[in-house]
Amino acid sequence: MKRPLTTLVALALAALPLPALSQALSADETRAIDSLVTTTLAKTGVPSVSIAVVRDGTVVMARAWGRASDTLPVASPDMPYQIASNSKQFLAALLLRLADEGKLSLDDKVAKWLPQVTGADQIAVRQLLSHTAGLQDYWPQDYAFADMATPTTPDAIIRRWAMKPLDYAPGTRWQYSNTGYVVAGRIAELAGGAPLDQLLKTYLFDPLGLHLLFIDDANGPQYPHGYDRHALGPVRQVTPPARGWLYAAGELSMTASDLALWDIARINRQVLTTKEWDEQETPVHVADGTSNGYALGVHIGQHGGHRIIDHGGEAVGFLSQNTVWPNDRAAVVVLTNAGFSDTTTILTDGIGKVILRHTPAQQTSEAGRTDDARAELAALTAGHFEPARFTDDARGYFTPEAVADYHQSLTALGRCTGFAPKIAPRLRGGFVNRNFTVTCGGHALTIITYAEPGASGRWEQYLISED
Repeated sequence: MKRPLTTLVALALAALPLPALSQALSADETRAIDSLVTTTLAKTGVPSVSIAVVRDGTVVMARAWGRASDTLPVASPDMPYQIASNSKQFLAALLLRLADEGKLSLDDKVAKWLPQVTGADQIAVRQLLSHTAGLQDYWPQDYAFADMATPTTPDAIIRRWAMKPLDYAPGTRWQYSNTGYVVAGRIAELAGGAPLDQLLKTYLFDPLGLHLLFIDDANGPQYPHGYDRHALGPVRQVTPPARGWLYAAGELSMTASDLALWDIARINRQVLTTKEWDEQETPVHVADGTSNGYALGVHIGQHGGHRIIDHGGEAVGFLSQNTVWPNDRAAVVVLTNAGFSDTTTILTDGIGKVILRHTPAQQTSEAGRTDDARAELAALTAGHFEPARFTDDARGYFTPEAVADYHQSLTALGRCTGFAPKIAPRLRGGFVNRNFTVTCGGHALTIITYAEPGASGRWEQYLISED
């Protein structure tokens, strides 16, 4: 629960003769996944795993292997596992929905809702969700510390940890903080006028037909039990924390299939608006302009030409990994009842190799060109024009007046999110035409570019219009 367990999955796609995506796993693919899981469980000692696979926007596998507990010898795919910090993306999505209804703004200062929090007049809600608020993490350990044997409440966590001196000035650094999510959860309740479980159910779970279950209610004999080990000692059942310790920072238990349905909603832009999804998936930058790829409850990355949205979760005796390849309309959910081993990463990596299409080198270069186009937008918005990046014709177009107009008009729009290709690249007049979409301050923009061929071809055109 304490860390995102984010893995930009190392997909050695070029070495595999993979088929194009389709809505079903072949018999060979199914056998490959089964063999991988069986071998991994035997090697690591992890008691069980529940997996869901999304391909072409459809759940094509939902299976469980191993034993769920000492009294549940056979795990089944309808059993909910503790997803811990994978819950963070749901809270971030809920706050985006509440913001859309005008019940709060992600740019609100925490002081509007919880003035007792240290630095409340400096910390924005957005910074709580992006781990840039400076609040000390109340659970950095990978085990249940002694106090967790006694029940707690969100307000008690806030009093003990969120009223301490800040670890750093808000917005200047990134540091994973479960405390920030507890504060954000209380703000959601205050703004939404209802308990967190009711809000999640109303805004997210009911519309998608998902089953809401909090971790504190999933520790009975009918549920998977968590396991751990000391060093390389025996695998043992663990004692779960008392009630209240995972509120808002890692509160959910789910089946792999339900989490996969959430991934499909992300892929299809359901429940949230496209703008809200884009905002959740836009990495946050700190004061020096850098970003580690963390957005609002999810991590954003690229590998092998594939865009990746992922997060991990760690509860006492449970690890989970949820990885989405949105442009491929694919996802893998791996839930285990073990607080040890790298099984979630091994299986996510291996299954990714099975389900993703072969990525030609051209796609990898296209990802780079998208990054180049995004960087060019940032430069022109800031009033910077670098002649060496443009052809003679484009340098003639970008007169001082044109550069000033780009700067003034784009700056006035506000923050930009969701920069993405709009069409496949195509040749015209000896150049490569690439069009992109982006939302800036609520304005949907189209960027029409032409560039010389090649991974670093100069821009012949960079025009922006409002949709």
